[in-house]
Amino acid sequence: MTSAIRRVAVIGAGTMGHGIAYVALAAGYEVALADADRDALLAAHDRIAESFAAAIERKKLSVADRDAGLARLTTFPALESAAAGADLVIEAVPERMELKRSLFTAAHAAAPPHAILASNTSSLSISDIAAAVPRPERVVGMHFFNPVAAMRLVEIVRGAATSDTAVEAARAFAESLGKTAIVVRDSPGFATSRLGLALGLEAVRMLEAGVASAADIDRAMELGYNHPIGPLRLGDIVGLDVRLAIADHLHTALGSEVFRAPELLRRMVSEGKLGRKSGEGFYRWDGDA
Repeated sequence: MTSAIRRVAVIGAGTMGHGIAYVALAAGYEVALADADRDALLAAHDRIAESFAAAIERKKLSVADRDAGLARLTTFPALESAAAGADLVIEAVPERMELKRSLFTAAHAAAPPHAILASNTSSLSISDIAAAVPRPERVVGMHFFNPVAAMRLVEIVRGAATSDTAVEAARAFAESLGKTAIVVRDSPGFATSRLGLALGLEAVRMLEAGVASAADIDRAMELGYNHPIGPLRLGDIVGLDVRLAIADHLHTALGSEVFRAPELLRRMVSEGKLGRKSGEGFYRWDGDA
């Protein structure tokens, strides 16, 4: 735990939000988790407890660690209540600029003046998000990866006005979680989404053209290039709707045909085949299999 950051507010209790909350709790932080959907908060609490149970089973944490961690967790239906007293506010809501900007405006007003305001966005401009607050130097990108507990990288994004203090605080926090941090300049897709999506969309085009099956395309990257997971299975885990939204954003922002979404991806999303969260995508999913 860093000396400058003790209390963390996480806004959004979905997959990324509860994952970020869990790793912060496991590292010893006080965490305030906020979501307007009370059912989402209840589900997030259960998922965090399950994550602690899995860590205990792997002998990474003790029962006492779990009990202490859950005791440091508070949940709120209102962002303002969670942000009050926070040293770091991390937003983890859907990738819609107007939503993020409104949340940052509220967080800026509710959090203490010293608090760092971070966005978990995977593709939207940190500079544009920061333009919604009076002190944009407080705003930084902190892009975590799914599943948060297992993935070692945090991509820190420096916006046009982001201060060195905010960047270093974000880096120190990420490292206190046992993560490795990289720092990138604010540009469409940053480093990871831009590179990962280019590969993922080409894999979809190959599947669409009948080059190989989904399993064999994934196996090619896993065994031929030592990727831990293939691009199509990864797309299912991330969510095909999320992939499509990022592709559309990057295609518009960069004007590159590399990021034009394949018709197969667009059709699957329109049919509700979103990957693991819907039970079907490029693969069929049984629970969390």
